[in-house]
Amino acid sequence: MKFCVLALDYDGTIARDGVLSPDVKRAIAEARAHGIVVLIVTGRVLSDLRRVAGGLDFVDGVVAENGAIVAFPNGQTRVVGQPPPQLFLDELRRRGVVFTSGQCVVEADAAAAPAILATIRDLQLPLAILFNRGRLMVLPQSISKGTGLRSALHTLRLSRHNAIAIGDAENDHDLLAQCELAVAVGWGSTMLQAEADEVVNGDGLSAVAAYIRRAIARTRLPVGRVGRHPLAVGTEHDGRPVTPDVTGANVLIVGESQSGKSWITGLLCEQMILQDYSVCVIDPEGDYGGLESLPGVVVLGAAEQPPELADVARAIRHFDQSVVVDLSRVHLHEKIEYLKALLPMLASVRRTTGLPHRIVVDEAHYFLQEPYIEQLLDFELGAYTIVTYRPSDLHPDVRDAIDVVVAKRLSGSHEVETLLHVVKNVKLEAEGRSILDRLPVDEAVVATKWVEGRLRRFRLLPRLTPHVRHREKYFDFHVVGGQEFVFTENGRASGFHAASLGQFAALLEDHSAESLSEHARRADFSRWIANVFHDHRLASDVRKVEQQYRLSHLGDVRQAIAALIREQYG
Repeated sequence: MKFCVLALDYDGTIARDGVLSPDVKRAIAEARAHGIVVLIVTGRVLSDLRRVAGGLDFVDGVVAENGAIVAFPNGQTRVVGQPPPQLFLDELRRRGVVFTSGQCVVEADAAAAPAILATIRDLQLPLAILFNRGRLMVLPQSISKGTGLRSALHTLRLSRHNAIAIGDAENDHDLLAQCELAVAVGWGSTMLQAEADEVVNGDGLSAVAAYIRRAIARTRLPVGRVGRHPLAVGTEHDGRPVTPDVTGANVLIVGESQSGKSWITGLLCEQMILQDYSVCVIDPEGDYGGLESLPGVVVLGAAEQPPELADVARAIRHFDQSVVVDLSRVHLHEKIEYLKALLPMLASVRRTTGLPHRIVVDEAHYFLQEPYIEQLLDFELGAYTIVTYRPSDLHPDVRDAIDVVVAKRLSGSHEVETLLHVVKNVKLEAEGRSILDRLPVDEAVVATKWVEGRLRRFRLLPRLTPHVRHREKYFDFHVVGGQEFVFTENGRASGFHAASLGQFAALLEDHSAESLSEHARRADFSRWIANVFHDHRLASDVRKVEQQYRLSHLGDVRQAIAALIREQYG
């Protein structure tokens, strides 16, 4: 993830006794100069923060009163919470509780907690108590630093997954939980440090300034704690959940045609979208249109011409939107040329804005084998999902950049060897062959590069969205030169050849039954479909027709084979 947002607690993190650290203030200015949006997220009342910080124009916004107030340098202020009921304030005074109040927050000494809790209970109010060292705050139950931060980011059109949060105390837990990278200071709450991805150690506030400068120097956020943003994809045989940590990683999803590659790719996309990640799916065959039923997903394309690059660029700039680029009706060579422009554009926008968080390239063997691969993909930011049934056709730099492999059924020895080379674990060769060759459609295996041990075999979880298997897949899809079906008569080429299944079905019906007998007896039709299109289910059905013909149980294969093709793809 690209580093775009810095969310800072105030007291105890960047200020001591209310006084802002000058060194931290300079580091904040450096971050903003690099295009990073800086927000202060504090429990203080806004007017009090202005008084102690000496003005707030050194940041891009403030979340005050522990999430209840959002304010921006232009003077706009929004109340996210609700004011405390006057009945509650009056009752606190009657019971002798000393407190101060802002627009929403009520603050008191932590020792007053029993009296305040009794008041809330007696009045049956939807209020919550939050502790902050020796003080406490009373707020509406739905308000926290995390909800205030999300409100501010929504206004600024920024994603929490591009954010680092730094805090020190009990009321910072939700702030840190909302951001991609959670950082606690070493002189603060030990429980907060235990929950954080990183801890800033050192001699006080100057260590925070140093940390900010190190973060600025990095292109991307460091990887957080494993399992903090889990993507649940299945369960092992003993019921243990399988949650591969793919945040920021390059993922290879591989398997034969009809093995379920698109299913598990869609499952991972669903999981990311539901966790507020932005995803861009390059969909050559129309397999991912069902994702549109999820919040914030739009499908562009699905026409004879690919969508304009400007339209795709506008769509992916929204942090709460994911995009499916449907190229299913575009000719193969046009898809290849289009991706030569689309992929660099996506990389450029992501380097500038941090969006989309993940780029998915299906049928990648067609598009990612070029020698100029570094012009298509941004290996420094990573976070690509590469989907293919021919990993051996991928450019070596792409294979070297893979961090996690998810495999479906795969039987070709060359492809299996390539896959095991990707994960750098040749010890798994025997196990890999025995498992991958027989995987049922509802199972997969996962392996992480350089990690020794077994392949984790698991059963897939169900999908939330429908899996769209485009009915026109391959029907008008032209194969590369040399892979056409060449019709022959008496061992000689007849002059007719088919470069797509649509042409093949039409030519079948145009030929006489006698002229096709040689092909049917040799099983040429099923072999071509299996070897070129890797549609083993269709090839199996066609093979049965050919066998019926060889056994003289069928006199004419033309209509039977054409019907099978049109039933599946036409």
